[in-house]
Amino acid sequence: MSKTIINLLLFQVGWFACVLSGATQRPWIGALVAICIVVFHLFRAHTREAELKLVLIAVVIGAVWDSLLVWLNWLQYSSGILIPHTAPYWIVLMWALFATILNVSLRWLRGRWLIAALAGAIGGPLAYYGGFRLGALEFGDQSAALIALAVGWAVITPILIIVSEKFDGYASVLTGRVT
Repeated sequence: MSKTIINLLLFQVGWFACVLSGATQRPWIGALVAICIVVFHLFRAHTREAELKLVLIAVVIGAVWDSLLVWLNWLQYSSGILIPHTAPYWIVLMWALFATILNVSLRWLRGRWLIAALAGAIGGPLAYYGGFRLGALEFGDQSAALIALAVGWAVITPILIIVSEKFDGYASVLTGRVT
């Protein structure tokens, strides 16, 4: 099986683990799965330090962004909240999972900023809506939240694609380039 397919499948496993365990008030299960997937991803990277930096940058951006949406009362979570009015830890770990696909499955988005923005504007809100349908979150104001998610992900996705070019722990593994 190719690295890209394995990467995408692991991301999906992590996403479902986080969402379903968050929905059933056992967010630690999804968090543990996400951490294992991120560690596996880092272990497979040619340059682990670069890939770890990318993951940490994505986590910080995601924690701030999702906490802002919680603070505005557009998103509400019932499990995994460590600090009131902030995103739960399992959502923050989903940003780490997202970072694991930037240099592998989403590598093709490099230089395609408009497509990256469009993918973010569609995929971001769909993922949150899927989480809502599975019972992992509630919308305080669904229309406002979905619009904010579309705009935010349309901006964040290309930014993270650009950051992934600088912190690419998979460059030589996938492209044959020596780093």
